[in-house]
Amino acid sequence: QVQLVESGGGLVQAGGSLRLSCAASGRIFSSSTMGWFRQAPGKEREFVAAIRWSGGYTYYSDSVKGRFTISRDNAKNTVYLQMNSLKPEDTANYYCAVSNFISMATMPENYSYWGQGTQVTVSS
Repeated sequence: QVQLVESGGGLVQAGGSLRLSCAASGRIFSSSTMGWFRQAPGKEREFVAAIRWSGGYTYYSDSVKGRFTISRDNAKNTVYLQMNSLKPEDTANYYCAVSNFISMATMPENYSYWGQGTQVTVSS
């Protein structure tokens, strides 16, 4: 079992920044992939970024590449999502998730464990 707790969401003006955190506990392996997804009302859950727990390999969706940075602190079992140059279309509930079987997965169905989500609202 894996438990994930996100924090750091809030309201920010367009062009601003936020940093999301995801504290993980339980069965995290060196081969695990940690992912961030987001879901806006009436839309499907969308891949944002992923990082390999060991090695720190990263992958981003085209919509956030160059603006968002995913990182991890192995000692704290925490994954971060630094979000800069935020746009109103970034408004969504953001979730972190763990995939212990598919490396650098981008599909939600490949992730087994999910946090409760944290809301990010970007005003124009």
